[in-house]
Amino acid sequence: MSKFELKLPRMGESVAEATLTTWLKEVGDTIELDEPIFEIATDKVDSEVPSEVEGILVEKRFEVDDVVKVGQTVAVIEVKGNDSNVSAPKDKSASKTSEDSSSKKEVSMIEETAVAEVADSVKIARQTVGTASDHTDNPKQDSERFYSPLVKNIAKQEGISISELDSISGSGLEGRVTKNDILEYVANGRDNSTEKRNDATEREDAPEVLKEEDSVVPEKVAPKRDERPVSAYSSSGNHEVIEMTRMGKLVAKHMVDSVSTSAHVQSFIEVDVTNVVKWRNATKTAFEKREGEKLTFTPIFMEAVAKALKKYPMMNVSVDGTSVIKKKNINIGMAAALPDGNLIVPVIKNADQLNLVGMARVVNDLATRARENHLKPDEVQDGTYTVTNVGTFGSVFGTPIINQPQVGILALGAIRKMPSVIETPAGDFIGIRSKMYLSHSYDHRVVNGALGSMFVKAVADYLEAWDIHREV
Repeated sequence: MSKFELKLPRMGESVAEATLTTWLKEVGDTIELDEPIFEIATDKVDSEVPSEVEGILVEKRFEVDDVVKVGQTVAVIEVKGNDSNVSAPKDKSASKTSEDSSSKKEVSMIEETAVAEVADSVKIARQTVGTASDHTDNPKQDSERFYSPLVKNIAKQEGISISELDSISGSGLEGRVTKNDILEYVANGRDNSTEKRNDATEREDAPEVLKEEDSVVPEKVAPKRDERPVSAYSSSGNHEVIEMTRMGKLVAKHMVDSVSTSAHVQSFIEVDVTNVVKWRNATKTAFEKREGEKLTFTPIFMEAVAKALKKYPMMNVSVDGTSVIKKKNINIGMAAALPDGNLIVPVIKNADQLNLVGMARVVNDLATRARENHLKPDEVQDGTYTVTNVGTFGSVFGTPIINQPQVGILALGAIRKMPSVIETPAGDFIGIRSKMYLSHSYDHRVVNGALGSMFVKAVADYLEAWDIHREV
């Protein structure tokens, strides 16, 4: 019988440790290959760590909220029989005697007996627990439907009975209930989740505020386990108190620290993006057909910001005490609001080196994996400047908080059709133009008003000079 040590895997070049947030398995539980054992979290990204072998969990080396370094053993799994996933010394001798073979058979029989005893013990323990808690209708009892161990574990923690679990509509293969299905069921108020899901489906066809598809992270996201709304408790008849999520607490601390650290100043500028809107409307269908990617406004704005950062490199810096660190790479973060109110900022690395097609691919990829909680730790780090699209939610402009240790962040307002004075050689007249506001927050400790204003003006100039006949 072999034992396999499950270590914290390397999650990226710049990630050395993570916090263990949840154990998905208990000692004595049977483990399947690639089945998640525990969840970990860095400052920005949460992820599950799967098992590399099949067996029984026999030891936990860390508790919830412990900080684990990459390479440390987190769990020990007892492997059934002679598992090929577990490395074992190889016998290099050319031949074996009959006595050796007989001896190994005896050892194998002993191992199988020991495994059977452990399995029986686990079974008895589970039966005992089930007897003591029959009133909860444990979801591990028999059912005509198949449920994965992860779904069963979540159901047990949430107190969901087997009959209630059977009533959940599954989106998986052959109608199976997935992790997202059960978490959405819990988050939507359990028994009312079906009606709410139908309402949400109807709302998908409702018109956008901007009537343009340009959201960095779509509104409808199945909440992640650590991010689902925390159960509220009523402290009186007039109000309720809701505990912040772990990520919410981190975001709150980052925001307060930033305001306490930087001297925030804002500059605002109105931009005529009529040519950009017309060009995109005329190009997006052919672009998607040719490239297999949607062309939103986001990559266009990111291209403009990258060019402005190259023109004004002192905006592409960070502050370390009394030193200013000038960055060679232009890495632009896309600040995105998740449905539960938390924030995540995937980073477009070397944005100035991407053409519009490459920018669209990167933006769409990061946006998709952001809403699916599949971002890697390295993909939310090393940003040198940040852009946030407040116009997605209908805001005309905003005053965003700087993402430390950067020195600037740009907010993109809603694109609106507005009456505007148009100057021509024949005289001035009123016309309808597509306009938006850019709001630039910058750190006045190192960025003066001139630089902060010239930078955002450079972004505006690039967008207003957009070539309506540009080919991509």
